[in-house]
Amino acid sequence: MGIPLLQKAYVGAYVIRQHLAGRKRYPLVLMLEPLFRCNLACAGCGKIDYPEEILNQRLSVEDCLQAVDECGAPVVSIAGGEPLVHRELAEVVKGILARRKFVYLCTNALLMEKKLDQYQPSPFFVWSVHLDGDKEMHDRSVCQKGVYDKAVAAIRAAKKRGFRVNINCTLFNNMEPARVADFFDSAKTLGVDAITVSPGYAYERAPDQEHFLNREKTKRLFREVFRRGNGGKDWSFSQSGLFLDFLAGNQTYHCTPWGNPTRTVFGWQRPCYLLGEGYAKTFKELMEETEWDKYGTGNYEKCANCMVHCGYEATAVKDAITRPWKELAMAMRGVRTEGAMAPEIPLDRQRPAEYVFSRHVELKLAEIRQAEALAKHPAAAE
Repeated sequence: MGIPLLQKAYVGAYVIRQHLAGRKRYPLVLMLEPLFRCNLACAGCGKIDYPEEILNQRLSVEDCLQAVDECGAPVVSIAGGEPLVHRELAEVVKGILARRKFVYLCTNALLMEKKLDQYQPSPFFVWSVHLDGDKEMHDRSVCQKGVYDKAVAAIRAAKKRGFRVNINCTLFNNMEPARVADFFDSAKTLGVDAITVSPGYAYERAPDQEHFLNREKTKRLFREVFRRGNGGKDWSFSQSGLFLDFLAGNQTYHCTPWGNPTRTVFGWQRPCYLLGEGYAKTFKELMEETEWDKYGTGNYEKCANCMVHCGYEATAVKDAITRPWKELAMAMRGVRTEGAMAPEIPLDRQRPAEYVFSRHVELKLAEIRQAEALAKHPAAAE
């Protein structure tokens, strides 16, 4: 079972409470990025292209737990950068688990085996190990040889200690469907509990801009993959079945960016984990003052090709809660891989992209340098 019954019950009850309270927008998963620093330099990553002063920044334990409390989402996904570089991460995780939140610790696993002793198995805790395919595929994706073998060793060590372990797989346009299906089959031999899968998003500052999928290619790739796995039923996924059906082109969903709010060293990121187009100081400000209708496929050029889980998983979960028969039917039949696809969202009224990344960086650098200057000359602040 990809998503344990305990988590389904907690999240389902949470969503129902939001509906009964009449809330239109509410968070489902907090994307917590305590740092941007990473021990890899993947060509498809848009999270590590910052000046050293910013890469050296960390959210404190207090900052992280305050974000969890502000947001209130039942699930916290800790990403980065590489979270295990953060020296106080185990304390952060302990604090979140004490709040009875589900924690997915996303990692490239290079430091995972070394740090296993700092964590304890829990039904609320999951290691989410980044693996983009078999050994050759993954090492090519992360631009470094030997990473796959280290990740596999860490997965096996964690499973021996009783941890829940998922793999997090991003698909790009140079991947072969049959090979991806074989990789999903091989995940069973590793003993992983579930797979999280998503198409890659074209970060505007990622070094490699050639291998991201557009929406049509995404749908065809996922249909070809799921066809080789009995409509996906042969594999255990840690995602809503309706989201997987969406990836195969069978659902017309609009993005729900507030479903996965993101807290980084810059603040609360607008509008989502993938786009940094402004930052709010508080979660309340993020939810109430963000112009949500300006974003999403059909509304904004940068969102045109996006089908990533952080934007659409919450939409699928909401659909499954309000129309449970759809999720049940999908679970029984599997993902449909033949026939006409659902209508696509028209792009003729989307607004053009704005390139505002550098402004946020400049503002943060000025803030850092001012703080450093005051630390050296505290009398200047008086």
